[in-house]
Amino acid sequence: MRAIQMVVRRWRSLSGDRGMSTAEYAVGTIAAAAFATLLYKIVNSPEVHTLLQGIIKKALQMAG
Repeated sequence: MRAIQMVVRRWRSLSGDRGMSTAEYAVGTIAAAAFATLLYKIVNSPEVHTLLQGIIKKALQMAG
């Protein structure tokens, strides 16, 4: 375990990257928002709505 800690410390000291910069956070936030918007549009599409209704109906028929 101690050897692993030493390796991690050495790697951290050699690594100049301490985390994301503000610009990287901004790009990441925009990408996450775009992905969320895409998922929202897909889930709210008529095709997915019909598919989900079919799955629910089948499950209710099997249960009752």
